Amino acid sequence: MADFTTLGALIGLAAAIILILVKVHPAYSLILGALIGGIAGGGGLDLTVSTMVTGAQSMMSSVLRILTSGILAGTLIKTGAAEKIAEMIVEKLGEKRAVAAVAIATMIICAVGVFVDISVITVAPIALGIAKKAGYPKPAILLAMIGGGKAGNIISPNPNTIAASEAFGVDMTSLMMKNVIPAVGALVVTILLAGMLTKKNSAPVTEQDLEKRDQEKALPSFWAAICGPVVVILLLALRPLAGISVDPLIALPVGGIVCAVATGNAKKMIGYAEFGLGKVAGVSVLLVGTGTIAGIIKASALQYDVIHVLEMMNMPAFILAPLAGILMAAAAASTTAGATIASQTFAGTLLAAGVPAVSAGAMVHAGATVLDSLPHGSFFHATGGSVNMTIKERMALIPYEVCVGLTSTVLSVILFMIGI
Repeated sequence: MADFTTLGALIGLAAAIILILVKVHPAYSLILGALIGGIAGGGGLDLTVSTMVTGAQSMMSSVLRILTSGILAGTLIKTGAAEKIAEMIVEKLGEKRAVAAVAIATMIICAVGVFVDISVITVAPIALGIAKKAGYPKPAILLAMIGGGKAGNIISPNPNTIAASEAFGVDMTSLMMKNVIPAVGALVVTILLAGMLTKKNSAPVTEQDLEKRDQEKALPSFWAAICGPVVVILLLALRPLAGISVDPLIALPVGGIVCAVATGNAKKMIGYAEFGLGKVAGVSVLLVGTGTIAGIIKASALQYDVIHVLEMMNMPAFILAPLAGILMAAAAASTTAGATIASQTFAGTLLAAGVPAVSAGAMVHAGATVLDSLPHGSFFHATGGSVNMTIKERMALIPYEVCVGLTSTVLSVILFMIGI
């Protein structure tokens, strides 16, 4: 028996979206939306608050892992390791393959544990320099970075992956590996679409765009730069390879420490950790807010009504996985919030319908990358700002981003249907 009505849950979600659109902080928007939804759903104030608290509590293990992941992200950024990896990839592939190089570089930076928006911002100075030499417009080079970031995001130890693996109760490494083929598919589509945009005469890169990028800074060697990410990959791979489980809470900060030592910056480790904490604090707070509304939605009749609608339309239950990821990420304009709400709300329903946990989590995760970059979210503005793009120019890229996200989602669904 549901504690709240479907209508109440939808009203709460709509209220959260409206609040985000009017620039209320997303965490507060989600908390207020949860409160409104619970009361509108007939639960009463006491039940609503207790359900919100329970929902937030369910996020604590994810939040703890995300907080420790900041050590790796902060070290990769501050030591210049992330930039060095990107620079090396671009250098090896050359100017003729600039679009592919930028997309692959962003994908790898994101895949090794740097948040997708930070990955784009990190690669942007290199990408703009290449675009200026090759005469490519800014939309083409930004799409290459965003698409590469989306591809890397579904195979990375990032907050969205952590939240989805927690909700479905699956090993994070297994969830990451499940979407490798969809990630490669998204990368290929990104390169093709960005290549098309290079032929359009719009928004060229100017000297002003490069002006603040000209300061030279010492970067570590490539081998030192990759030490941290390699250690993380090896530690996380121990479970599927040797049956030894190393939790991301341990693997990610260890990778950060190794990176600092390998690049000769061990004495600066405390500063790097503080910098990384600043980068993950916002996501952690967002997840607490996300947990409150996920708690209300999970305790409502929404999941049962959605299943009923799918049955009426003769659609299989597994379609709920990608659909939930797409819709929830669109509502919050966030991959992390979308994947979290969808996973927390529908994990039980999907598992009860016989969908394997890893496959369900992978489809939700891929679906959350389709409409996650809408204008009411921070990703839209952070990525546009990284290349000095206007709102109108940035808006024009959304259909291309949707195509990239849909590619990985469709491939994830196909892999489930054929039993891979």
